[in-house]
Amino acid sequence: MSDLGSAVLPMSQGTFEQLWCDIGSDMGFNHLIAELPRADSDAWLTAALPNGTFTESFDELELAEVTESAALSAEILPSLDSMPPPAAVVPSTNDYPGKYAFRLRFNQSSTAKSAISTYSTQLNKLYCQLAKTCPVEVMVEKEPPQGAVLRATAIYKKPEHVSEVVLRCPHHQNIAENNEGVAHRSHLIRVEGSQRAQYLEDPSTKRQSVAVPYESPQLGSEGTTVLLNYMCNSSCMGGMNRRPILTIMTLETHDGQVLGRRCFEVRVCACPGRDRKTEEENLEKNTVKTATGAKRKSSVLDLKSTTLNAESSSGKKIKMDSSGEEEIFILRVRGKDRYNMLKKINDSLELMEAMTAAEKDKYKQKRASKTLTKHEQDLIQPNPGKRLLLKDDKTDTD
Repeated sequence: MSDLGSAVLPMSQGTFEQLWCDIGSDMGFNHLIAELPRADSDAWLTAALPNGTFTESFDELELAEVTESAALSAEILPSLDSMPPPAAVVPSTNDYPGKYAFRLRFNQSSTAKSAISTYSTQLNKLYCQLAKTCPVEVMVEKEPPQGAVLRATAIYKKPEHVSEVVLRCPHHQNIAENNEGVAHRSHLIRVEGSQRAQYLEDPSTKRQSVAVPYESPQLGSEGTTVLLNYMCNSSCMGGMNRRPILTIMTLETHDGQVLGRRCFEVRVCACPGRDRKTEEENLEKNTVKTATGAKRKSSVLDLKSTTLNAESSSGKKIKMDSSGEEEIFILRVRGKDRYNMLKKINDSLELMEAMTAAEKDKYKQKRASKTLTKHEQDLIQPNPGKRLLLKDDKTDTD
């Protein structure tokens, strides 16, 4: 206990500085602190950079790690100007030639049953067989930018179906025919003869398209030919299911900016020539009916307007006599047969009014003579096996 009591140090009443100096002098801290460099000296940099010297351009030094990471970020994240525009939910189907006068031209083929593809200029419609080559010639007036591409996209024509994605039917997707070594089985449109074709699917709308690099026309040619294949019939259940489709051909830059657009209807069938001929004939019939109906309607309207103008000018209906024969009436007739019958009656009455009294008497006499002659012929030619009886003759029984 006496040793512990003698080891207890008295409480210091001094400041921290006095305490620090006493401890430093006893334990040798002052000597170590004195050897450290001052804050305003360059010894800190010399210790940190033993193989280099401090220069005034130290702030402009670029670390290799920072430079490499910045370059990598620039490669991974493209600038906003180079990013493709967002895809529309409903693609535009309006033709847009643009400043390059972008247009399409199809081979002129007949409507024979043996034709595998044919194009109708009247309907702006392509008829083709399943998985058969359809040449489409692409023409421009001046060279598009370097890296331009041609894109073909299929959409439904009718508004009630336009939001759906055009795909092949499950049957044609799963069979081995036309699918050997093909990863894009669901795509309806394929490009034949090009190893650089890319089959794409938009991540937001899920619409599928095929794109090929634009190639300049060869020497002596006006355009570049693209070979399209349609891999499903228009009547396939589970696919198009008899719903009409449109193909949108666009000329685009490498980053997706549209330079030109053309659109045409497509029907994939077993006999393109027959279907084209039938639809063109139906179009002509509908055009004639529409024109005839419009002509009849216009004639009726003109007749109405003439009557109304005459009534408004005179203030009352035109009457040449008390019978009112000069009044004009409009009669609505239901059925073509009734109309023709009433028209004949009206034409006969108009003809009778135009004839003079002498011509009427002559016509009546002529009709009477024709009737009498016919009656006499019936009397002169009795039935075979019977004797002709005259007025005063008697029968054998009498």
